[in-house]
Formats: sequence, structure tokens, C-alpha cells
Amino acid sequence: MSPWMVVVRVIAYLVLAPVIGGLLAGLDRVISARMQGRQGPPILQPFYDLYKLIIKQTTVVNSIQILFVSAYLIFTIFTGALFFGGGDMLLVFFALSMSEVMLVLAAFSTNGPYSAMGAQRELLQMMCYEPMILLVAIGFYEAGGSFMVGNLAQVSSPAILRIPGMFIGFLFILIIKLRKSPFDMSTSHHAHQEMVKGLTVDLSGNYLALTELAEWYDIVLMLGVVGMFFITSNPLSYLLAVVVCSLVFFLETFIDNIFPRVKVTTMLAVTWGVILVSAGTNLVVLSVLR
Repeated sequence: MSPWMVVVRVIAYLVLAPVIGGLLAGLDRVISARMQGRQGPPILQPFYDLYKLIIKQTTVVNSIQILFVSAYLIFTIFTGALFFGGGDMLLVFFALSMSEVMLVLAAFSTNGPYSAMGAQRELLQMMCYEPMILLVAIGFYEAGGSFMVGNLAQVSSPAILRIPGMFIGFLFILIIKLRKSPFDMSTSHHAHQEMVKGLTVDLSGNYLALTELAEWYDIVLMLGVVGMFFITSNPLSYLLAVVVCSLVFFLETFIDNIFPRVKVTTMLAVTWGVILVSAGTNLVVLSVLR
């Protein structure tokens, strides 16, 4: 991939990702409302909400909170830019982990009971999905012979053919990453949390808007990883990847609306069980076929 193409991809991500992420967030609300028999908000409602947060007065508990929230957005944007720029998959996932750590530190820095509880649950959620994310990077290496996203996009056959178990495991932990029920424990997009907004309860105004913006970038990144399972050197594979990403997004929204929230211990047991069965079996098969 030429340097100019890398620059174009990165700029496209920086500009288009928040637009696509905001539209997907709005579509999520519309689909959820229809499933619940409600009219629901317009699809552009997330953009209206973001604008209202930006113009509202901002209060912070302490100055270090500003640093951590800003770092959360910066690391999230850097992660997506590295991924869509064709960078190292391992570095992408490392930066992704760092972004989550910054958000957890922002919550802990407030010393609020709800924020602390949300931060603790976020750490437990990270214990659930981080092993699967690392296994996905290993799976892509086994399927494409490289950790570089640019090289993985030039393979002759889609990665899904060699690592279907990794795909299943990633779809499962995507429920946690997108903060969907039954695993929306640290914070939630819906009004059914016993700890209000948990992780982000002590954020307001501009800094709450930054976290919303970071989540939009994160949605596009996660769907981009889903698409990588189907992308090859054939240009038509990109169309297939878009279709699959759309179906996956609808599936995650559907799951969000039909499952009640579970306990943390249940989440740990179920998630690690799925990882061991799907990804673990896939790794064993790959090692036998090598």
C-alpha cells in the first residue's frame, strides 16, 4: 500500500467514522424502538444529543479527569487510524486496550461510588474480552501469515474459512464491546442501570460528548475487524464485508433487546467458555493442519 493511500484511508476514517458511528447509534435506537413497539427517536438523534452536550456547561470533579477522558478519545482515534491505515494488528489491539484503561482511570479519578463501581465492572469486562481479542490477532496471523492489516487485506481466500471459531468468539465478545445486554454492566445506553450511568456518571458537557464520540469511532473499528474476516484481494469482497457487518450490527441490536442483564460471574463463566470452545478448538485444528 502506497504512503498516499495510507494517508487517504486515515483521513477518510477520521472524517467518516464519527458520521457512520453516529448514524449506526441512531439506527440502533430506531430498531430497538420498533422491536419494543415504540415510535422512537429520529435516526439523527445522537447528533442532536452530542450538540446539546457540547453547548452545555461542563463541570469536572478534578483536572486529571480531563486528561484521562481526552486520552481515551485520542487512543481510540489512533487505534482506528492505525487499523484502517493498514498497520500492525497487535499494535491496534494494544492501543485499543490502552483506550479502555484511560476511561477506567477517568472513572476512578472521581472517587464517586457509581463511577468506581462502573470502573470495577469495566475491568472485569476487559478480563472477558481481552483474551479473545488477542486470539483474533493470532488467528489472522495463522490465516494470512502476517500481523499487518494491509497484508491481510490482500490474501487470496477469506480468513473466515480458516478461523470460523475466532469469528464466532469475536461476535460474542462484541456484545460486551458495544455495551449490549446481557453484558452492559459498567454503563448502559438504556435506563435500566442500578448505578445510573456507572462508568460515565460523573462526566458532563464536553467531556461526556468526547466519550460518546469515542464510542462512535469504536463502533466503526469493531465492525472493521468483523469485515476483515471476509476481505480479500478481490474488490467484491469489500461489498460482502459491508453486508456481513450490517447483519452483525442488526444481530447485536436484536440480542440487546431480547436478553436480560446477567451477573458478572455469569458473564465471566459464559464468555471464557465460549472462547475456549470456539477459539480454542479453532487453534487446535489449525495446529493439526499446519
